This record gives sequence, structure tokens and C-alpha cells, in this order.
Amino acid sequence: MDDSTADSEYARTLGEKRAEKDDFFATHRQSPIPPEKRDDFDGLAYFEPDTAYRVEANVTRFDDPETVELDTSDGRTVTYKRVFEFAVEMRGEAQTLAGYRQQPDDAIFVPFRDKTTGQQTYKDGRYLELEPEGDIADGDTVELDFNLAYSPFCAYSETFACPLPPEENWLDVVVPAGEKKPSL
Repeated sequence: MDDSTADSEYARTLGEKRAEKDDFFATHRQSPIPPEKRDDFDGLAYFEPDTAYRVEANVTRFDDPETVELDTSDGRTVTYKRVFEFAVEMRGEAQTLAGYRQQPDDAIFVPFRDKTTGQQTYKDGRYLELEPEGDIADGDTVELDFNLAYSPFCAYSETFACPLPPEENWLDVVVPAGEKKPSL
């Protein structure tokens, strides 16, 4: 399979995932869209898929993870373990992101801000989640796919409290990938 075929297959699969999410947001009783706004909801806004934002990250795994308190959108805090650090190169610049877990088997939570935050994307940042098939060891390489970056539920309704990306996960680059700012 050549690169253009792989890219178009990736874009098709990503489009299917986005359509499923739009359907969930429009119809499911656990949707973050308030019930009175669901009839007018016509889907989320996304950046075009761009494989340049599927980046390889070098992993540092902390054997004795630090406990951190992340601020939330409602003024409280939530406790996580800082289990990983991901070193990536984006737009020619070295960046690092911390990966967190509340429980050992949870998905790896990577909240972040970038230079689109508050302009093209949600004002408090976006999230990535990694669900590796096996254990990730120190020195491994994993893919961070920013095309999968999404806005937290608190972007749609104040009834949700969401962790805010800590300053260590504020990227110094523009990441025009994933979900755009909600328009409700």
C-alpha cells in the first residue's frame, strides 16, 4: 500500500469514528450536549485529517510515579499519577507531554494546550487518550495521534467538571488537528 492509499484509508477510518461520535452526541442520553440543544446539533467541527500530526513519541516511564493534583473546570482538584513523559518533535520543535493515570489499568490521559487553544479550539485545552495493547516500558516509542484530540465534556455543559491541562503540557506550537472549538 503506498502512502497516499494509506493516508486516504486513515482519513476514511477517522471519518467513520467522527460520524459515530457525532451520532452519540446527537442522540445518546449520556451525551454532554444539553437535551434542549440536541435537535440543533449538526456535528462537531474538526480539522482536516493530517498524518503530520501522528507523531512518534519517545517514552520515559516513571517507576515511582509522582502524585499530582490537576485543577478542574469547577475549581476543585483531581488526583493523578504522573506515569509517563512523551518526547516528540512537532513542527520542527522538541516538545514534551506528561501522561497520567488514576488507576494502573486506566487509559493514559494526556491533557494539553497548544497555540490554537482559546482561538480555534476549546478555551481550556483538549485531551488525548492512549490505550496501549501491552505495557509501555521506558525507552519505548508510541504514536500520539493529535487527529484524535478532543474537547472535554465541560466544553459542552457546565454540569461537567474536567481536569485542566497542567502547565507542563502547554505546547509552544500550533496543533491544527482533532476537534475544533465547540459551537453551541
